[in-house]
Amino acid sequence: MNLKELNSDWINEFPQPMMIAGPCSAESESQMLETARRIKESGAPVPVFRAGIWKPRTKPNGFEGVGVIGLNWLKKVKEEYGFKTATEVANAHHVFAALEADVDVLWIGARSTVNPFTVQEIAMALRGVDKPVFVKNPVNPDLALWIGALERLLGQGITKLGAIHRGFSTYQKTKYRNNPNWQIALDFKSQFPNIPMLIDPSHICGNRTGLADITQEGLNVGYQGAIIESHCNPDEAWSDAAQQITPEVLAEMISNLKIRTTEMAGFEDEMGRHRTLISDIDFQLIELLAQRMKVSEKIGKLKKENDIAIFQPERWKVITEYARQKAGETGMSQEFMEKVFKAIHEESIEVQNNIMIER
Repeated sequence: MNLKELNSDWINEFPQPMMIAGPCSAESESQMLETARRIKESGAPVPVFRAGIWKPRTKPNGFEGVGVIGLNWLKKVKEEYGFKTATEVANAHHVFAALEADVDVLWIGARSTVNPFTVQEIAMALRGVDKPVFVKNPVNPDLALWIGALERLLGQGITKLGAIHRGFSTYQKTKYRNNPNWQIALDFKSQFPNIPMLIDPSHICGNRTGLADITQEGLNVGYQGAIIESHCNPDEAWSDAAQQITPEVLAEMISNLKIRTTEMAGFEDEMGRHRTLISDIDFQLIELLAQRMKVSEKIGKLKKENDIAIFQPERWKVITEYARQKAGETGMSQEFMEKVFKAIHEESIEVQNNIMIER
């Protein structure tokens, strides 16, 4: 069996869309139970309660999770409030402990997906397990690593497989903590439409502001649900406080989502994907243009310090020739490319002129 032959009917064991919610990290029994109680009382359609038991951190000496004791709190959440439970596993020890605690849903995090040795260790520890296992995209934009991780799990007889789109790390500062890079996620979905995909707006956004929009975007392009971080007191959370929301805000957010139906498939589904890709590219264009203008500011300061004229005819010739060359390489019209580069150059001149007149 290969990934394209997998049956995704298992996801229908959960209410659709499949919503997973709970705190980034398990911190205490009272925090876990209060969060679970409030999610239940809010009426949010969340069948699966999540919590990080082990937390891989970028730097040492940070909070790295409470460890195995937190699994007992997850069990209490299940017993008292009827949720299925979910957590991340990053090695064989985590797997065995989570299985012993009867955690219902497991996921492999982005930092683990990037390492084939780690994924293989987890896959072998899970051999033959009949539980849903999700794989988050790797931190770097590498589709092959993402697919390879799922293939390793399938190779150990794990067939209830799903993917989680949590965005990709970048050294550039943007409005996202992790850029969605929809192209890679939708390429995955196009190749494996049978593998359920969830959106992880908490890790894409890194803050509360855009959670609803990113979640809606995922549902618009056919994702089967979302995994969202919710905490009884987000501002006091021990990890990722800025991206967590209260159970009440979670319930309101989910209630305002427009849920896709099977009738929206076909033309509208394909159109939605293309529009999402255009929005993603537009965002990248804007970010790149902003970076270019910052470089123009630096050039303007250098020109001012050295009494050099802003407009350099020879430089403009180089730019126009580059535009013509790229037009031929990309199949776009030369006229269009020249208009684009002319507009960019004119804005750069304006930026540098403002630097020159500054006192």
